[in-house]
Amino acid sequence: MVELKTDAALDAMRVAGRVVADALAAARAAAAPGVRLLELDEVARTVLREAGAESPFLGYRPSFAPTPFPAVLCVSVNDAIVHGIPDSSRLRDGDLVSIDCGALVDGWAGDAALSFTVGTASAEDQRLMDTTRQALEAGIAAAVVGARIGDISHAIGSVGRAAGYGIPRDFGGHGIGRQMHEDPSVPNDGRPHRGFVLRHGLVLAIEPMFLAGGNDAYGEDGDGWTLRTTDASRAAHFEHTVAVTDEGPRVLTTT
Repeated sequence: MVELKTDAALDAMRVAGRVVADALAAARAAAAPGVRLLELDEVARTVLREAGAESPFLGYRPSFAPTPFPAVLCVSVNDAIVHGIPDSSRLRDGDLVSIDCGALVDGWAGDAALSFTVGTASAEDQRLMDTTRQALEAGIAAAVVGARIGDISHAIGSVGRAAGYGIPRDFGGHGIGRQMHEDPSVPNDGRPHRGFVLRHGLVLAIEPMFLAGGNDAYGEDGDGWTLRTTDASRAAHFEHTVAVTDEGPRVLTTT
């Protein structure tokens, strides 16, 4: 069931969204050659704890997962697309890193992600990240009252397809509110003028993820969580929690 949020609820979700933005910024600032992925997770845990927030990621176990998620960050490196589990492996110069974080504050959720390169990005990685970010911006711009979910999907997919990137079809955005995952789903590719009509108070996590090799296929890692490209090409992932309002899209997960 799709729930429309009140203006007061949107303000409350903005508080959670700001915590998410702060945690992502802190984790990104800590990323450097030699830093363990677990250290990035600890940085994010500290931000959440000091803000009085809880993590909707920690202990989360959807139907596909063999075990509960053990961290507050998803850290996906190079050919990992999403849902990477932070471990003791160390970052290296040139790694393309995607980090995804959520927060719960007073019962309301925020969810966002970003990608970056450790050190200097290659031209190919920079293009991939820039294009994925542009697709997020296009999806946000399409999140207006009276449009449909398909308009967001089409805006995102058009950017990715024009650049020749792959799009994992089974994974995309979602509604968000009291729960991290709510209706409706927001595919990252699709036909315009289709699906649920956007109304004031609808809140969506919009999150394009593009695969540099141009192949839509992906595979599951042995940990039961991490998704990887099947051709070992790199992936990028950007996400914001966005409220549809009569005044236009309102991004809730900025600092």
